[in-house]
Amino acid sequence: MDSPPPDVATDSADPADSAADTQLAAGTQVETPPATPLRPGLAAALVFVSSGAVLVLEIVALRLVGPYIGVTLQTNSAVIGVALAAIAYGTWIGGRIADRRDPRPLLPAALVLAGITTAITLPLVRYAGELLRGSAVVGILLLTMVAIVLPAALLSAVTPLVIKLQLGDLNRTGEVVGKLSSIGTLGAITATLGTGFFLVATLPSSVIMMTLALLLGGSGIALGVYLHRTRPPTAAATTTATGGAAPGGRTGIATRSAVAVTGLLAVGLAVVAPDPCDVETEYHCATVQADPDRGSGRLLLLNSARHSYVDLDDPTHLEFAYTKWIGAALDVTAPPGEPLDALHLGGGGFTMPRYLSATRPGTRNTVYEIDGGLVDLGVRELDVQPGPDLAVVVGDARILVTDLPTDSVDVVVGDAFGHLVVPWHLATREMAAEIRRVVRPGGSYLQNVIDYPPLRFIQAEVATVAAEFPEVALITRPGASTRLSGSNFVILAADRPLPLDEVRARLTASVGAEFDLLAGDELTDFVAGAQPLTDDYAPVDQLLVAP
Repeated sequence: MDSPPPDVATDSADPADSAADTQLAAGTQVETPPATPLRPGLAAALVFVSSGAVLVLEIVALRLVGPYIGVTLQTNSAVIGVALAAIAYGTWIGGRIADRRDPRPLLPAALVLAGITTAITLPLVRYAGELLRGSAVVGILLLTMVAIVLPAALLSAVTPLVIKLQLGDLNRTGEVVGKLSSIGTLGAITATLGTGFFLVATLPSSVIMMTLALLLGGSGIALGVYLHRTRPPTAAATTTATGGAAPGGRTGIATRSAVAVTGLLAVGLAVVAPDPCDVETEYHCATVQADPDRGSGRLLLLNSARHSYVDLDDPTHLEFAYTKWIGAALDVTAPPGEPLDALHLGGGGFTMPRYLSATRPGTRNTVYEIDGGLVDLGVRELDVQPGPDLAVVVGDARILVTDLPTDSVDVVVGDAFGHLVVPWHLATREMAAEIRRVVRPGGSYLQNVIDYPPLRFIQAEVATVAAEFPEVALITRPGASTRLSGSNFVILAADRPLPLDEVRARLTASVGAEFDLLAGDELTDFVAGAQPLTDDYAPVDQLLVAP
């Protein structure tokens, strides 16, 4: 007689087994009895938690990869797309396995493995991020795959495994699938809101990831012990006859040992892995570095990009070229020393508000900064001192500007960035119209922009600002306007003729010959017919990428 299939018990003491032996002798296949369903509450909890954990991974993944590849539309799209792919393949594979194996022992294994892969994600991303730093599309996709695919796919396999266990009555298939699917969706919604509004605002990404890993691994072990203790006698006999071991036996001990060893290894790797942040805010991975060549100099890096430079002892010192360009334009926007009402879109290191307060005493600076954590960092380490001459408002500049009275400021300085990209909703004609509305007659708008060859974004942005302001000029470094390399660009705009000769003289005094000033026909040739950006169509991130 052929050996019995591995999923059939061989204890002939049971009459049912004798019948099975008779059928086997006749060459008839014996079907394995369906697995015992889980308790409804436990089934719902497993689906809720596993679906929610996937969304926690997705949101935190953006924080993990941002310091290396930036936080752009491409990065967001990659994170969402890779997460959806992991969900799709995990669900598909989980369903196929559920049709071939008893899902009960597979559920604890899926959770434990998800915990292990979540634990090692943090060090893997940090090491891989150093190799892929600044990469384009392929590097973005690779790093997001490292951050998401394995744990998300394992967690996505939980739902089909649970559904398979609960389908004891085909007449209730729609009810079971619909109920568990809706519970999974509720788990994803809860995790999305909880992570975005609470977890990221209160805990570092490393703490979130390690806590999630421990919860998943611990839940998997606890589930394995529970299922072992509550398994039906027939299931125990089947396991014993096939040479398996219960989750509470030797295999269970080995599993828990593997989890413990892997957890310690992951923690060790996370400790020694390079950490790109001193402070992790809601929007940025921030670091403040002392300048070894200037004792009072401080460099602010956001997502590993050089963002601001501040001299704690000399607020008139401007280190970066673009700040010198803005400073030169501010110097001639009104008679020397005359105080201004200045609005700054983006705070960063608060370099320009400090400069105006020092060069024009009595100036009332208002700064709109979306990242409250960055403001706190500035107060602690960059000598930012809110007071009568510096009002800091935490919020989105687009929304806040619309609340300002008409003709209420003398100058607007636009220096808001998400990594190296001007947020698209601050780069449209509608935003430029709001800025022109709040700028008093004779006032000016200065906007810092970064672009790379073929310079399509700066062309479009100049056209956008020019659609609202009748007078526009552009400052950049020599050669940048020939589209040979990337650069900062500072747009000057006003409702009156710009004092270009004074600006040029001031620039020459501060930076020598290290600038180009484009205006009139020269600027028109540079723009080359680019169309203004609007709220309806502003592909800022795509314009920054070579076609």
